[in-house]
Amino acid sequence: MGMVVGLSVTRLLNGLVRIIQHPKQTRIYLVHIGWVLTLLLMLIHFWWWELWLVELSSWTFEIYLFLVIYAIVLFFLSAFLFPDSINDYTGYEDFFISRRKWFFSFFALTIVFDLIDTLIKGPAHYAMFSIEYWFRIPVYLILCGIAFVSVNRRFHMGFVTLGLLYEISWIIRHFETLQ
Repeated sequence: MGMVVGLSVTRLLNGLVRIIQHPKQTRIYLVHIGWVLTLLLMLIHFWWWELWLVELSSWTFEIYLFLVIYAIVLFFLSAFLFPDSINDYTGYEDFFISRRKWFFSFFALTIVFDLIDTLIKGPAHYAMFSIEYWFRIPVYLILCGIAFVSVNRRFHMGFVTLGLLYEISWIIRHFETLQ
């Protein structure tokens, strides 16, 4: 699991460095950069979040497999943001908008995986989040559905901006320390 998360972070960081090293090679898109930053935060948060698994009294292969698949889904998101080549596109905006269905399908899948992961950790764990957690799941799924069908640049900018700010707030409010 750690290797897959490491590959995801590496892919995102290499993509950002490539943009910095060759700024005129490919036109950047702020929504794309926003999702890169959001996914980096999600990956770091995922690793932190999984530390709670030490509290599981028994591990099964199914739980382990589930977590590895969850990490693989996160890797796919990283690959969707920085493919091997975008030569077929005019820049990251053209690439992102044309591949948004894949990206937001997998992003929605991470929301479902997050829910299952939270339930695996038990009632005492998910009780600490209050009703907000149960509200955020459907809201994110609805926003992913809209992003899946919409090419509206303002919607995409709003989604990534509010999503990133919310995730930062969520982490600060709920995950400052492990109990």
